Amino acid sequence: MYEKTLIAGWGDMDFNSHMRNTAYLDKSADVRMMYFADCGFPMAEFMRLRIGPVVMKDEIEYFREFHLLDEVTVTLSLAGLSDDGRRLKIRNEFFNKGKLAARVTSLVGWLDLNARKLMTPPDKLLEAMRQTTRAEDFVILPDSSQAN
Repeated sequence: MYEKTLIAGWGDMDFNSHMRNTAYLDKSADVRMMYFADCGFPMAEFMRLRIGPVVMKDEIEYFREFHLLDEVTVTLSLAGLSDDGRRLKIRNEFFNKGKLAARVTSLVGWLDLNARKLMTPPDKLLEAMRQTTRAEDFVILPDSSQAN
């Protein structure tokens, strides 16, 4: 399971003195990009290939709070993938002292930055996605031509 430990920083806090909802989305995106970089796809490679991940939907579930300077352990798993690799569901789980605090599930596609439409990722990236730890509720997503 891919995992990173981050910190709940000053800019992550809301008026109620706990981590704001959009901070979960920001940290999910950070961990996602760290994962791709560790798989051989740093931002420079995405820019060279003129492709990038595009989030089409995010769902956040909350279970426990994070406060300022708490350690935030974030995992990444694959909750879904289409056969053509154009669409995937990425699951980030957030842990506070070993206890599940939140879950972010993101529906993502690979965007051709020139054509501005979904594309099949390069073989090396598709293989990295297929090797990602799968969530217990992993599903095969419809190919983009069959999606709503």
